[in-house]
Amino acid sequence: MHIVKFAFESLGFDVRLMRGGLASLVWNLAQEFADQGHRVSVITPAHGCLDHLRAHYDLEELDHADQHTVPLILDPDVWPGHPAELELHLTTRAHRLRHEGVDIYLLSDEYLDLLPERIYPARASEGSDLAFFKPLVFQVSGLRFLRAHLDLDAEPAVVQAYEPYYHYLLPPVLRDDPRFLVVSTLASNMPINQQIHRPQLERLLDLFDTTADLDALTDRPPLGTLARAMAAHLPATHLTEPATTDGIGYFALIAANCDLLDFLTPGQLDFYSTFRDTPFEQAFQHLTVQRIVRRSAERQFVGGCAVPDSWLAREPADNDREQILTALGLDPQLPTFYHVARFSPHHKGQVELFRAIDTALTADPDINVIVRCAVAAGGDNVLSAVGDPYFQEVADRHPGRIRLDWAMAGEDVLHQEAVAADFCLFPSKFELDSFLIAQGQLMACGAVPIGTAQEVTTHYRHHLPREHPDATGFAVPRSFTEDDPLLTAALTERILEAARIHRQDPAEYRRLSDNARALARRFTWRKAATTRLATFAAAAAGVLPGLTPERATEYGWFTALADTDWVTHRREIAEAAKLRGDLTVYRKCVPDMDRDAVADLFAAAFARADFTRCADLATLLDDPDLVTALDGRCRAEWTGEGLRIDYRLPHAESVLLVLPSGEHRLTGTDGHFTTTLARTPAVPLAFLLQLRGGRTAWDERPLDACRPATPVGAGRERD
Repeated sequence: MHIVKFAFESLGFDVRLMRGGLASLVWNLAQEFADQGHRVSVITPAHGCLDHLRAHYDLEELDHADQHTVPLILDPDVWPGHPAELELHLTTRAHRLRHEGVDIYLLSDEYLDLLPERIYPARASEGSDLAFFKPLVFQVSGLRFLRAHLDLDAEPAVVQAYEPYYHYLLPPVLRDDPRFLVVSTLASNMPINQQIHRPQLERLLDLFDTTADLDALTDRPPLGTLARAMAAHLPATHLTEPATTDGIGYFALIAANCDLLDFLTPGQLDFYSTFRDTPFEQAFQHLTVQRIVRRSAERQFVGGCAVPDSWLAREPADNDREQILTALGLDPQLPTFYHVARFSPHHKGQVELFRAIDTALTADPDINVIVRCAVAAGGDNVLSAVGDPYFQEVADRHPGRIRLDWAMAGEDVLHQEAVAADFCLFPSKFELDSFLIAQGQLMACGAVPIGTAQEVTTHYRHHLPREHPDATGFAVPRSFTEDDPLLTAALTERILEAARIHRQDPAEYRRLSDNARALARRFTWRKAATTRLATFAAAAAGVLPGLTPERATEYGWFTALADTDWVTHRREIAEAAKLRGDLTVYRKCVPDMDRDAVADLFAAAFARADFTRCADLATLLDDPDLVTALDGRCRAEWTGEGLRIDYRLPHAESVLLVLPSGEHRLTGTDGHFTTTLARTPAVPLAFLLQLRGGRTAWDERPLDACRPATPVGAGRERD
């Protein structure tokens, strides 16, 4: 096959041009495909770094000077003060870099050469700086190069495009071209309903003489108080973005038009299919993209990800841990914790991490911490600007215990630091990561992980109970909050616990370390490439991955099951229905269910805080005590200070009240939470519950349904 990789960041072999895991993913797969005898081409921007590339590699300038125009149709609500329409008149040139059997085509023009240090436009630049459209220009310039200038010969061509935000034009434009099989690879989990301005998309499709049914991709505004509360809160979780009246979700556009959807881990596929147990799960069920995800399930597969072969080939024993830590100004006799990632304070959980490090070192100063938060281009021994003054303040407060570096580093330096680490810290939030290559690299060196119990990273097994024979480390709760005190507290506790185990139970530490090392070394690029090549070849022959009954059952997609599945998988379906408190499906599997079964369904629904199902099941059980308990979970009464709201749920960790006027974090513990409002809300109360075990759920309670009833009196102005 001829595999054409279309990616915004690709050169994982050069630290100067790396900003994240995407470059490593693209490059390692390209190299492995080439090693297995396939022709591999990479289309990527030069990012204004041609001089650097020319100085270090054999760079060939091609006879390609594509003069073309990219139309920009600006949303006036987002780009105030700018013209409604602009035209970018560009001349895109191409250079070819042949490296280790791969042809890399580097595109360069007035926009693709912008931001040589950042590479990626800052999200905050939307609405003010036209450099924000650099990724859009890449799609147009790259598509033109692919269709008209790349020599395709007679080979089957698989276009593997990375990250929906950087390739949403490719699936509809190439959909009807018999030369291509288009694969969309999701390297991270950006909001699934992220949108492009519809007039802009329509103009781009016209540019390529392409049509698409955009009406089928739109959503209606949410109805109801709870839906509006969700819409107001959810953007802060990074799981979704505010919908616009004329926006088109580009993941829906991709899923409806591409030939295959490629995920890096089983957990990532599960997460993006259901968003289960997250604040977004309930809202997701009502979106058009959810229906498209289900319809495209037969085209979805897990291609896998891996630890680089060059990393696995290194021998940790060749490095002197004592010498490395001494050179870093740290004490080699102390347990050492390591965090390495690009500087992303909220996504990577770095705000909570530094707070936890500060608290942990105050409680137990006999700990080393190495943190590398890469802010920009760099390399070995390259100084970089301070990314966050607070982070630096914490490091300065604990001299000889924290080593903080802001620069990118090459593999030699990273491997030395990894060998010196006893534990690795990865408190990523919002489920935005997927495989987390850096975590795999550290685990491969024996570092025991302390990481968020994200669904997308369950393959690392740090979420398993520590007593489990396959456990590799320690978990902290999933987080969908930018400033999360629960995550900070959990990180502090885990760091201190890990240090105690390292000192007091070395056999247990060695068990976890050995598990981590053995597991991480199983993730190879050869396996990831072989899986994809087989799937590409099958799809080209008309055979798709398919939706298994096991997967449909796990997701609760019961309507997707065939009649025969209800016979051959009856027990599994019944168990899945029972876990959800789903009476209808359970009764279909067990027609002669008894009262105990109904009680079990109620218990499951209650554990999930699914109070709609609880109410129906309590009525079926004819148990007035259950009905009373459900009705009484929220109480409201006027006091001298205002309207006191009491919320009681035994297995709740936190409760957030979301009102049109703002959000109110209820205080309390042990399942009893309170807050006081100055005014009476004019709408029902919408609560976001975080439950023990990591699930979050929404609950809506009409104020007049709360007991005791609100008395008539002074201070009852409506909010």
